Amino acid sequence: MDALLTALGLVFIAELGDKSMLLALAFATRYRPWPVFGGIALAAFTMLGLSTLVGAALGAALPGRVLAIGGGLLFLVFGVWTLRPEDEPEDEVRELRGGSVLLGVTVAFMVAEFGDKTMLATIALAGNQPAIPTWLGASLGMTAASGIAIVVGAVLGARLPERATRIVAGLVFFLFGGLLLWEGLRG
Repeated sequence: MDALLTALGLVFIAELGDKSMLLALAFATRYRPWPVFGGIALAAFTMLGLSTLVGAALGAALPGRVLAIGGGLLFLVFGVWTLRPEDEPEDEVRELRGGSVLLGVTVAFMVAEFGDKTMLATIALAGNQPAIPTWLGASLGMTAASGIAIVVGAVLGARLPERATRIVAGLVFFLFGGLLLWEGLRG
């Protein structure tokens, strides 16, 4: 249960103000909420499932101390990455019709998440904790954060305060990175 909650919380915070959350907001201002939400969930469970498999394989192959130090450094990089401004996601929102909204959102999110800090964070987490709870937690965290953007986009049609959410998410990555580094260097 700890692995699920850790992955859920970390990925949820990482997604706040992230490009994929802003992409969810942009899609939600143009299309019905349920197909957008479904597409995001499909993309999250697919991409983060692959990330978990990679992380679990690395966790089995490398010593725990190396994984902790590598994960800590990676999370510090994510903190810096999170603090930089994102490109505007509206460029990725295309005209979609009917049933193609689900497929279009799924593909757009898979492309947006490929190599993203959420995917890499999931790999790092899966190297240190059980795979299935990590996968479920990370996928639920991304889906929940995007769900908030969908609600805001559907109800208000406005943007979240991007700068503030980036700063909070960046600080959380620094905190987790520091803790992982401390654990790895300590022994």
